[in-house]
Amino acid sequence: MELEEKAEEILETLWTRTERAHGELLPVAEVGGEEDTAVRQLVECDLVSLQDGQLKLTEEGLAEATGIVRRHRLAERLLADVLDTHGVLLHEKACKFEHLLDKGLDDAICTLLGHPRVCPHGSPIPPGRCCLERKEEAQQVVAPLSELDTGQEGKIAYIYAPEAAKLQKLMSMGILPGAPIKLIQRFPSYVFQVRHTQFAVDRELADAIYVRLIAPEVFPQEEGRFRRGLRHRLGWRRRR
Repeated sequence: MELEEKAEEILETLWTRTERAHGELLPVAEVGGEEDTAVRQLVECDLVSLQDGQLKLTEEGLAEATGIVRRHRLAERLLADVLDTHGVLLHEKACKFEHLLDKGLDDAICTLLGHPRVCPHGSPIPPGRCCLERKEEAQQVVAPLSELDTGQEGKIAYIYAPEAAKLQKLMSMGILPGAPIKLIQRFPSYVFQVRHTQFAVDRELADAIYVRLIAPEVFPQEEGRFRRGLRHRLGWRRRR
């Protein structure tokens, strides 16, 4: 049975409440009451249990909710890294886009984006099968600096550095989202250029820098077509 959008949003809310240590329960009154059609659908599908006016994810519901959260955060990553969408509009369009992602397509997008580990807000993206198997059939749009070939270039998409010291070190080097970057050398250390300055880092730091790749011969035209096509399908034009 295909879940209605509100039902998916309830599952996502329950999942994030658990993630943020707000508890595993959600008062049913907050989402429309026991007779709400979305609540009834979730109970009938055994995705949530309802007891004493509280909703709780079942084992099947946890798996379903994990997939929904994964699709939402991948949608945010795609919108931020490929379409340069930020702020309130990012969350708004991701909520719409996640419902368009068929199960299985999320793995293709994840591979395209280099298996990102966090969303633009820093929340972890639940890994999929593609992450565990590290499938690379699709040509990546975003990849860690450590996976680039010598001479390959792009723009810094984001930094994945949970440790504050690592993040501060990278930022002090001018490694910030949007900055142009080019890999000069892979061994014995990773040497890269950001604007007019070259740096050398080890594999750990190179793994933390995610780059939106540029294919020199086709990138300007092809990226433009891709962005316009995706914006059209989402019913969105850049705000001026």
